[in-house]
Amino acid sequence: MSPSDRPKCKSGSTMPRPPNEVNTTSRLQKLRALFPAYDGIKAYYIPTEDAHQSEYVAAHDERRVYISGFSGSAGTAVVTEDKAALWTDGRYFLQAEAELDCNWILMKQGETGVPSSTEWLGSLLSAGDKVGANPTLMPIDSWQVIENRMKDKSISLIGNSTDLVDEIWPDSERPAFPNGDIIILNTTFSGKSWKDKVTELRKKMADKNTRALFVTALDETAWLFNLRGSDIAYNPFFISYAIVEENNVRFYLSNKTGRLTPKIAVHLSTGTTGDCSGKTGICVQVKPYEDALSDMKNLNDTSSTKKVWISPASSYAVYSSIPASQVLKERSPIQLLKAVKNQVERDGYERCQIRDSAALIEFLAMLEKDVKSGSKQWNEISAASKLEEYRRMQQYNMGLSFNTISAVGSNGAVIHYSPAPSTNKNLTTTEMYLLDSGGQYLDGTTDVTRTLHFGTPTEEMKQAYTRVLMGAINLAMMIWPEGTYGREIDSAARAPLWSYGWNYRHGTGHGIGAFLSVHEGPGRICLGSVCPVPSTRSALYEHMFFSDEPGYYEPDQFGVRLETIVMVVKANTPNNFGNKTYLTFKPVTLVPFETHLIKYDLLDDKQTKWLNDYHAECMEKVGKVLQAAGKTEAYKWMEARVQQISTSGQAFLTANMLLAFCLVVISRVL
Repeated sequence: MSPSDRPKCKSGSTMPRPPNEVNTTSRLQKLRALFPAYDGIKAYYIPTEDAHQSEYVAAHDERRVYISGFSGSAGTAVVTEDKAALWTDGRYFLQAEAELDCNWILMKQGETGVPSSTEWLGSLLSAGDKVGANPTLMPIDSWQVIENRMKDKSISLIGNSTDLVDEIWPDSERPAFPNGDIIILNTTFSGKSWKDKVTELRKKMADKNTRALFVTALDETAWLFNLRGSDIAYNPFFISYAIVEENNVRFYLSNKTGRLTPKIAVHLSTGTTGDCSGKTGICVQVKPYEDALSDMKNLNDTSSTKKVWISPASSYAVYSSIPASQVLKERSPIQLLKAVKNQVERDGYERCQIRDSAALIEFLAMLEKDVKSGSKQWNEISAASKLEEYRRMQQYNMGLSFNTISAVGSNGAVIHYSPAPSTNKNLTTTEMYLLDSGGQYLDGTTDVTRTLHFGTPTEEMKQAYTRVLMGAINLAMMIWPEGTYGREIDSAARAPLWSYGWNYRHGTGHGIGAFLSVHEGPGRICLGSVCPVPSTRSALYEHMFFSDEPGYYEPDQFGVRLETIVMVVKANTPNNFGNKTYLTFKPVTLVPFETHLIKYDLLDDKQTKWLNDYHAECMEKVGKVLQAAGKTEAYKWMEARVQQISTSGQAFLTANMLLAFCLVVISRVL
């Protein structure tokens, strides 16, 4: 495989180079020049993750973006002495093709004939060669898989104490290490004090016969201590670790001196310097971030029969800091405690969804009016910016939950497209508009996608929209016994597309946090053939929240995705086979679908009933908010989309329409 396999990189290609392509020639040369001095390595891994294995990382930690030019949130780069390759999943094939220059081989994960990184390196390197990687940036399981597969080829994987990308990334070009403000999340929103959470964790630890839990994930430290930060764009996190022991709690905070304010010290029941001396009850000892790994090593205690609990998602550097015999490598107990929302979180989440839905509806009503009338020109960037303004006016808003995907026409086929000046398109009445957006609120995190057309859609567009909608409804109506995994119900969303010979290259649903990450584990709704199935994956439990977001993408033409957040609730079934609880979904995003894009004759009676019920709920809950706020245009926009549909595929007459019809008849008779 070579870069010339890519259309724009073929010899003699006259294809124009995409404006968002990054020239990486000099960066690769500088990286390779370091190989001889670092154990004579022949290749080097550059993962996406930071030291906490975050999905989204601070700009300071975007090493893979810097070396490759590819800005997607998932991917692994591998550089040899004369080749460079990037592996990514189906969400990013089109984006990677545009952003990678012709130094790079694009490895499309999951596609037939595409080798894994270890297979590729095994075909290029010789016995006795060495491959380098930063063990701080690579999860335990990933490191061990690569190490074992390389060992089969007599190739060694070695850890470099210095990151090679850090060595070549000039300080003048590199964003500063994050140091954002930290706020306290009141129990009015969290529903549980951090002390109660520590007590719960200690019970879980006792059940597993462990003496310490090392917490590495940033969303877990934020959840545990009821704190939120701003170190990573769109994610309310702060760079930190924690160690919970039977009698101690330690919190490792970057820039401890500057960020341990008197208020936070009181909140954590600690001294002004983070010292627990003289404190009674549960106290958090706050220490410098840099002390975490050395303190982890000090947990080494061969005399104890109890182990140290480490998540498989932790870095290999953390795992290797104490003997494996003393480690319990198992999913962090915080994962499920965080994902299953308590009553306060659930109530707050539903309220924030109503506010967020109202903001989106008000924006869409304004946007449609302007685009149809031509009174104002909107493009992808200006539309996204205006929507952000609407969200920021909502109560408890703390910003966006991710960079808005505002995509016109062919840009909508790029699954995780991000509008940029070089690719920015105007909204028109002839192309589809895919809008995937969300907000962060003190009482929840939102994520919603609607696809629109401001003119007359083609039959293919309507076919795609309707089948995606049918899939979304199918999943929302699913009923399953407790203990079921997301991969077991994913096909319900794909079936209407499969029957037409269509599919999509991404998962159908992800968990979502409570003023935390827009993507949250441990549950996920995704086929194993599309998404890896790590040991940390869990079943779908009552009171978890997930996205329901099937899609269809026609390259160079358009994209359709419909995303609604749903909550797992108990289903009302006549029987309970196996004495199990049966579960289903309750939609909490309340934004109507586009009626003129729906081919109603494709919907069956159950799908039609679900759509009618959903639209009625939208009107009942969000319509009231819009009316009370005097948002007449937004209310009318919504009202036009929530007409009840008969099982024969015809819209019922609304009361206003019926009255108007009667008046016309009477006037003609008179």
